[in-house]
Amino acid sequence: MDLKRAEKETVDPTYLWVGPNEKPLTGNNRINITKTGKLMVKDFLEPLSGLYTCTLSYKTIKAETQEEKVVKQRYDFMIFAYREPDYSYQMAVRFTTKSCVGKYNDMLFRVLKKILDNLISDLSCHIIEPSYKCHFVKVPKHGLLPELFIAFEVNPFAPGWKGKCNESVDCEDTTNHNILQARNRIEEFFRSQAYIFNHDFNKTLPAMHFVDHSFQIVRIDSCRPGFGKNEGLHSNCATCCVVCGPGTFSPDVDVTCQTCVSIQIYGAKSCP
Repeated sequence: MDLKRAEKETVDPTYLWVGPNEKPLTGNNRINITKTGKLMVKDFLEPLSGLYTCTLSYKTIKAETQEEKVVKQRYDFMIFAYREPDYSYQMAVRFTTKSCVGKYNDMLFRVLKKILDNLISDLSCHIIEPSYKCHFVKVPKHGLLPELFIAFEVNPFAPGWKGKCNESVDCEDTTNHNILQARNRIEEFFRSQAYIFNHDFNKTLPAMHFVDHSFQIVRIDSCRPGFGKNEGLHSNCATCCVVCGPGTFSPDVDVTCQTCVSIQIYGAKSCP
């Protein structure tokens, strides 16, 4: 019932819930309707999204005549399945080098990737899409110096990642916790490189070393297939991945649902 109705006495209330399939909802192992009319759904799935209608029936009684009258009020609710987005991190760093040609740049690149992969392997995270380019940078008081611009993505879905979910239905909490841990470890690794650069005066720095303050990081969100973000329709949770509605679908881990007019269901992963 609404707040105004809830502040008054309600005589002989009964509740009829109708689900998205336009059939009355009855109690089962997934759905429970309490005596006070609350709809409780356990393990909500994408196909359960849609319009839910509750019809409240109650009586008004004239005290002097005991005359009864049945009043009905209908309440509509749009309910959507949603997931937290999966996080990954795009990172970039720079290293000094002797020259833009030669095998040593490629060796540094491969060694760095291996170090970072080993650093986060126990979290079921890994480095994907690594790349580097060599550029000449005009550095104040040092002239024109060659530097390696290295970019890579830290991804929480290394082979065997599902084993880290502790058999839970949804893995977002686990994978997002792990990717945050991975980010912190990599950030600390490059912070330690910067510390060596700034504080180890007794050692001669190698020709190829981390460029201080060059570490950059950007979080990238992705939605599971069948889900997408829609800030206009779901402004109260703009960062959520909400189930794709009828007429839309999402086949991959993008963050938007694509249009497909022939789809009549929620959570479609393909367009027939």
